[in-house]
Amino acid sequence: MGKKKLRFETEVIHSSYRPNEHQDSLVPPLYQTSTFTFASAEQGESRFAGQEEGFIYSRLGNPTVKILEERIAVLEQGEAGLAFSSGMAAVSAVLVALTKTGDHILCSKGVYGCTFGLLELLKEKYGIEHDFSLMESAEALGQEIRPNTVCIYIETPINPTMKLVDLEMVAEVANNKGIPVVVDNTFCSPYIQTPLTLGCDVVIHSATKYICGHGDVIAGLVIGKKDFIRQVSRTTQKDIGGIIAPFDAWLLLRGIKTLPVRMERHCENAIKLYEFMKRHPKIERVYFPGDPEHQDHSIAKKQMKRPGGIISFTIKGTKETAQQFMNQLQLIKIAVSLGDAETLIQHPATMTHAVVPEEERRKMGIDHTLLRLSVGLEAWEDIQEDLEQALDRI
Repeated sequence: MGKKKLRFETEVIHSSYRPNEHQDSLVPPLYQTSTFTFASAEQGESRFAGQEEGFIYSRLGNPTVKILEERIAVLEQGEAGLAFSSGMAAVSAVLVALTKTGDHILCSKGVYGCTFGLLELLKEKYGIEHDFSLMESAEALGQEIRPNTVCIYIETPINPTMKLVDLEMVAEVANNKGIPVVVDNTFCSPYIQTPLTLGCDVVIHSATKYICGHGDVIAGLVIGKKDFIRQVSRTTQKDIGGIIAPFDAWLLLRGIKTLPVRMERHCENAIKLYEFMKRHPKIERVYFPGDPEHQDHSIAKKQMKRPGGIISFTIKGTKETAQQFMNQLQLIKIAVSLGDAETLIQHPATMTHAVVPEEERRKMGIDHTLLRLSVGLEAWEDIQEDLEQALDRI
C-alpha cells in the first residue's frame, strides 16, 4: 500500500519532517552553523565529489533549510524547492540561470518594480531583451514569442493592478514551443493557486509575504523540476550567494504551519472590505479578483481557490488626495510589504514601482491615484471603520 496523500492543511504542518531523524524533536531544530565536520578526509572528498549525501557548508545546504525546501515543494506540488535570502535573490537566480546574452524574456504586462529593474539591468549589461504582453489569447501570445525567447515570466495577480493571466493557456502555448513558464505566485501562496499543476515550469515566492505571514523574515523560494532546481543550486545560487539564513528558514517553517488558517481570514476580510469599497462614492475603481465585474473574474474562478487578500483601488482626485487619505489612516499602516497580520497600504507609483519610468507605469495601469491594500487579520469591521474615517476627511 502506497503512502497516503495528506490534505494541504496537514502537509503544512507535517510534510518533509521526521522527528526520529532529529533527536525526536517535535519542532524542526535550528541548525545554526556555518559548516559541518567530516568523519574523515575521505568522507570530505566524497561529499565534495557528490558521491556521498551529507552537509558540507551552509551556503551549499543546511538541515533546517532542507526541511523548508522539501515542504514548499510538497505544497506547490513540485519535485524540488530552493530557498533564498530574498524574493529578488530567487527571481535573479532563476532569470540568470535561464538566459544568456542575446536571449529574450516575455513578461506579463506589469511586474514588481524591482523585477522591472532587474530586467532593465539584464538588458543594459548583458543584452538580454524583454517585452511586456497582455497574454490575453493564445494567438496573440504566439505572435509575441520570438525565435530567441527563452522564458515567459508571469505575475498573476499582477502587482499592483490585480490583472490575471490564464496560466493554462500560456503554459500550453509555451510548452508547444519548448519555452519554460516562470510564475511569481507571491500574491496567492500555494493555498490559493498552484501554477505547476496548470502546466507551468517554475514557481517563485517572496516568502517574506504570505509564507512567513508575520513580517519578520526576508526570504525567497523557487520550486520546479529536480534537474532545474539542481542546476540553479549548483550555479546561480551557489556562486552568486543569495543564501537564506538557517534562522530565517526556521521562522518560515513556523509561519507556514498557519498558512491555510491565515489565508482564509485574509480572504474573508478582503471580501467584506471590497463590498464596502465598491459602494463608496470617493473611490473611483476597485480591483479585486473576487469582484464578479473584474475583467478576469472567469480566470480567477478557474485557477484560484479563493480571491486573495490584496485589493487595489483608485481614489477620486489626485496624487495629493491619495496621499492625504493615507495620512489620515490610524489602524492601517503605511508600508510596502504584504501578507502580514497587520493591514498595510502603499502608493505604488511613488513606492514599490517608483523605479519604473512614468510612461511605462501608465502603460501598466499604475497612476498616481492607485493604492494597494494588503488586508490583514484584524476584525474587518475595524479595518473598514478606519478606511471610512480617512475617506470622510478628504
